[in-house]
Amino acid sequence: MYVCICNAITETDLRKIAQASAGTAEELYLQLGHEPQCYQCIDNAEAIVGDARAAANVPACIET
Repeated sequence: MYVCICNAITETDLRKIAQASAGTAEELYLQLGHEPQCYQCIDNAEAIVGDARAAANVPACIET
């Protein structure tokens, strides 16, 4: 399923990068090589990122 229509980012893409990288959905979009365009997907993307990290026990940020 597409999370971001503007950038053709799928839920699978977002879940994979959320489990491998820290940051907000917007920061993860940048890591995927895209910027949010209309921002209508960001709330849903943040929920998917949180869910993916919780399922994999990945922290939202890395403490330094």
